[in-house]
Amino acid sequence: MPKMKTKSSCKKRFKVSATGKVRGGQAGKRHGMIKRTNKFLRNARGTTTLSEPDAKIIKGMMPYAR
Repeated sequence: MPKMKTKSSCKKRFKVSATGKVRGGQAGKRHGMIKRTNKFLRNARGTTTLSEPDAKIIKGMMPYAR
């Protein structure tokens, strides 16, 4: 049986933590920073944990990252 392939786009953008949660970059920080509040920009630093429905989709594309 051949190995399953991991989606290249997902392995570049997401990591799976030791507890199985999916970590990804914070949304809304690509452009338009002038219209964002300073509070939003501070809170959107680093990475965030994806919601369960989103994490389920990503885990399906990363079969060996469990």
